[in-house]
Amino acid sequence: MNPAAQDAVERESMEYDIVVVGAGPAGLATAIRLKQLASAAGSEVSVCVLEKGSEPGAHILSGAIVDPKALTELFPDWAERGAPLKQAVTRDEFLFLDETSARATPHWLLPECFHNHGNYVVSLGALVRWLAQQAEALGVEIFPGFAAAELLFDEAGAVKGVATGDMGIGKDGQPTDQYQPGMELHARYTIFAEGARGQLGRELIAKYKLDEGKDPQSYAIGIKELWQADPAKHQPGLVVHTAGWPLASDTYGGSFLYHAEDGKIAVGFVIGLDYKNPWLSPFGEFQRFKTHPSIRKHLEGGKRIGYGARALTAGGLLSLPKTIFPGGALVGCEAGFLNASRIKGSHAAIKTGMLAADAAFAALGEGRQRDELSAYPEAFEKSWLHAELQQSKNFKQWFKKGRGFATLMTGIEQWLLPKLGIRNPPWTIHRQQPDHACLQPAASQPKIEYPKPDGVLTFDRLSSVFLSSTHHDENQPAHLTLKNPAIPVTVNLKEYAGPEARYCPAGVYEFVGEAGNERLQINAANCVHCKTCDIKDPTQNIVWVAPQGGGGPNYQNM
Repeated sequence: MNPAAQDAVERESMEYDIVVVGAGPAGLATAIRLKQLASAAGSEVSVCVLEKGSEPGAHILSGAIVDPKALTELFPDWAERGAPLKQAVTRDEFLFLDETSARATPHWLLPECFHNHGNYVVSLGALVRWLAQQAEALGVEIFPGFAAAELLFDEAGAVKGVATGDMGIGKDGQPTDQYQPGMELHARYTIFAEGARGQLGRELIAKYKLDEGKDPQSYAIGIKELWQADPAKHQPGLVVHTAGWPLASDTYGGSFLYHAEDGKIAVGFVIGLDYKNPWLSPFGEFQRFKTHPSIRKHLEGGKRIGYGARALTAGGLLSLPKTIFPGGALVGCEAGFLNASRIKGSHAAIKTGMLAADAAFAALGEGRQRDELSAYPEAFEKSWLHAELQQSKNFKQWFKKGRGFATLMTGIEQWLLPKLGIRNPPWTIHRQQPDHACLQPAASQPKIEYPKPDGVLTFDRLSSVFLSSTHHDENQPAHLTLKNPAIPVTVNLKEYAGPEARYCPAGVYEFVGEAGNERLQINAANCVHCKTCDIKDPTQNIVWVAPQGGGGPNYQNM
């Protein structure tokens, strides 16, 4: 098919009351709540959910410890329904590491944010698949393998829906014999639940200036491995968090190690993307971390069975954009509701999805469409989630003043003040710089050399990506786009020693060629959709867009 024929093909459209973009916890909670409300009212509401992964859960990656508070509001009988929350937390440990030793924090001194009694170690992917089953049983239409690639607007400038990406476009940008145009999905309201740094959410925030007057959003990258543990070393329900080594004291980050059900251990590392040293490799730091005696003792004798990475929002309440605009709303990590101090966002995602659904259903009942769902942010400000996020509003910002001071202030804000009945710290610490602006020239920073992987406890990136079951059709346009193809060499390589080759946890970016004649090679097929490049590129020259639907990782039990 030639371009003229492509232009002549009109996209088909489908009409719904509500279109939800993203079948994660937030999107599915939105859809489920809408159907529950309609059933209780004896009315009908048509809801569809688009999911770019091959199935719900395929692109879901989290630690994860789930606080069941919001899930209980959505399904009070979740246990009877068979929700995959099987392994209760049995014990918390928090360790401060130096290179060879660890100092444990006494349990009575642990701030509330690190208390996990009543929570569950879970596979968030498994929970999402279960939520999808509940949604479909209620009549929600879920379309996996279809990436929402384009925003659609009505004559008044309100969002009227989305279009899925065209299929069968070749690497040269021309239609192939398998070409199929995208589908338009129109709605009275469209709810965006793409997760952190979603493509359409990013465009909406810019178009409607939703972040005006807010602190710049702050992100972190989370890298995770799943291990089948040596049965003799498995301690079901043990939760370990660490701070300190191998990170420098001015770098935000820490680790998690969760003993899950069925003899599995989830181990991961989170690093704030506001780090300044371009020589730093988050993947390298994670591999180095596993060699610490206090960590390797959990993993030795086991086998690594899964790998993945994902950016997460860490700015909290102060970076939260306006969550509504004409025709729709942002929910979950799309907006940035994750509580970084608890390293938890699933409960917030489910809660905000429910609140948005309440507002949308009321609007439908009043015969409204494509206006602003003001009842949603109003309800959030009165919710337990807002109170929780208020308490942790300064958490990330303190780390710019060093780990020691941040530890002290976290203790004051989340241990001492609550004992005095104060849940909202009486001071507010703002941040001014976006993450990409924090990177310093390579010549001004100490070079970091990472040891070679041993293939037993530590690994290289390509063997890691293999475990993520990532797949992209090779004959499609690269979904990692450059505004200016010269900048990676003339600016990034020259001034920052090519940081994209280190901050990507999947080996997507590679500088090839002899010195003085290098070029950036983009191995787009490796991409695990973490969005780190879109966030951390110092010149903001890299733009991540959705590939053809169904591509990307196919995580199992992550």
